[in-house]
Order: sequence, then C-alpha cells, then structure tokens
Amino acid sequence: MTLPAPGIIWNSLPTPALLIDGTDRVAEVNPAAELFLNLSARALKGQNLLERLAIAAPLEEIFTRVRLNRSALFINDVDVTTGERAPVQCNLQIAPVGEDPDTVLLLIAPREIADRLGRAQQVKSAARSAIGMAEMLAHEIKNPLAGISGAAQLISMNLTGEDLELTDLIVDETRRIVKLLEQVEQFGNIRPPERKAVNIHDVLDRARKSALVGFGAHMRIVEDYDPSLPLTLGDADQLTQVFLNLLKNASEAALATGTDRGTVRIHTFYDLSLRLRHADGTGVALPLQIEIIDDGPGIAPDIATEIFEPFVSGRENGTGLGLALVSKIVSDHGGWISLDSVPGRTVFRISLPVAPRSLEKP
Repeated sequence: MTLPAPGIIWNSLPTPALLIDGTDRVAEVNPAAELFLNLSARALKGQNLLERLAIAAPLEEIFTRVRLNRSALFINDVDVTTGERAPVQCNLQIAPVGEDPDTVLLLIAPREIADRLGRAQQVKSAARSAIGMAEMLAHEIKNPLAGISGAAQLISMNLTGEDLELTDLIVDETRRIVKLLEQVEQFGNIRPPERKAVNIHDVLDRARKSALVGFGAHMRIVEDYDPSLPLTLGDADQLTQVFLNLLKNASEAALATGTDRGTVRIHTFYDLSLRLRHADGTGVALPLQIEIIDDGPGIAPDIATEIFEPFVSGRENGTGLGLALVSKIVSDHGGWISLDSVPGRTVFRISLPVAPRSLEKP
C-alpha cells in the first residue's frame, strides 16, 4: 500500500487531518492536527488512533462502513480529547482516499474555532467596509465640524447657565468626533514598516518614559527584562506606537478599578516554541516575547476573541481602533499578538522574529 505523500496542500490545510491505515493506526498527521492535539507527528505515527485519542463516537464501525461503501460520513457534535485536557466538541468527516481500499481520511473541525472564525470573518468584512467609507468621508466631515465647533464657541461668549452648557456640549462632542475620524485615517494610512535591527528594550524604555510623563503618570511600571535578548527586525517608531497603545490600555484599566494607581509589568523573555505558519506551509520562529501585564478588571470573555478587530472595544466610549492598529502593525512586522485575560490580570503578548546576524549593529 502506497500512501499519498503529504505536500504543500496537506501541510497548508487549516483543519486538523489524519490519514488512518487499514489497522486503524495513524499513517500521517498534518501540522494543524499536531497543534490541535498538542502531539507531534512522531508521537502519533504508527499508533492506534483509538488508544491515543478519546473520541465519543464508534470509530471502528465508522471506518469499516467508509471502507466498504467507499463514501464519506459526517458526524457532528462529538467530544474529542487526548486525555490531557478537557474534551473539545468537534464535527468529524471520515472519507475514503482515492482508490486505496484501506486508508481513510479523518478531518476534525473544532466547533468553537469554526464558529469563532465565522464570526471573525463577518466582523472583518464589515469593518473593512466601514473603514473604507470612513476614510473617504473623514476629510469632508472634519471641515464642517471645525466650523460647527467655532460657531458654538462664538455663541457661547454671550450665553450663561443651561444655554452655555449646551454650547459646551456641542464643542466637546465635535472634538470627540474629530478625534475618532483622525484615528480612522491613521488606521487606514499606516505605511509599511521600515524594518531594521532594533533593540526591543530601547523601544520599551521610550514607550515607558512617554507613558509616565503623560497618561500613565498614575501608574507604577515594573520592568522585568531579559537583558540577553537579541535584536529584533522592526520599525522602532511603529513598535513604540504599539507599546504606547498597550500601556494606555493598561492605564485606563487601572482607572476602571476605581483606584488612582495601577501596576503594569513589562516582561521580556526568549521562547523558541512559537512558530508562525504561512499559507504555503512554511514557518518562521518568533522567539522574542514581550508581555504587557496589568492588574485591571480584565476583558469580558464575549469580546476577548474579537478584541483586535476594528470597532470592537471593551470600554463604553472606546473607538475600538487602538488594538486593531496594534494588531495591524504587529502583523506587518511578521509577528503575533495574543491576549490572556481574567479579572485582576490581563496579559498582551507580542512575539517577534530575531534580526538576521547580517543586520545586527556592531
């Protein structure tokens, strides 16, 4: 029996997939399955599937039916686990492979991930349309808003009491709208990063000092740096903007607790376990880790999965563009950003590549 050789398509499949031979042993595993099961291909190949995975379905009977009938079967809402973590509800698809009478393909589609991707795709599509429209209108809207604000200020010079409060409200609201439009313009007009070898601690110190003399004056910022970190490849100005935005979020989270002083820890360390996989199946290591950790109230679970999308905000008057901008810049740098949040501890982690030795400063 000759099994299909895994190639670019196999490695690029976003759905966990396994090839099962005629004895119900694992013959091949794609990278998505390794990630989902938290098991390497080496640990799975040659192993009896039913001994390595707990799947709440009669797989032996299902495999037999697929081999005999040469047709695919679909099973929905099945719990899947390796025994080392809580079961995950999945949809399964089992199908024959070509003319091979014994080998079957098992596709595992986690329900939560599928639902989340569907929602995220809807949000991204709507956000792209909204940002495109806002960019076209921003300039035209800002001009009349400036006129409205100026007129309200002139009128207020001859008013008192409640009438003056109304003109002040007009001025405040027009300024707020102008600020929002400027953020939309900034989001849409970010230039590609000019990537050079950068000391990430220099960038962090620049952002920290700016925060402490401005919006973060009420905060205590603790530095927990690994001084041995190599240089990263990035645009120092854009990365400074990333960390300023994250520190500003942490500052606002501290104020949300009702206290006038919060603690933020900036933690850097080296971790080779994270690799970003591209669509063609190739991967790049992202070993430089920077965490911004605050002790605020946390981010609500219902928006945590979409917090990096435009116009998604955890604050009542937030624009939802700050973290979207952060995510865009990090992505443009070939990096990755993630969030882990519970009440009292929120961690934004940014993972970046190492600069090639040829670009390192002497």
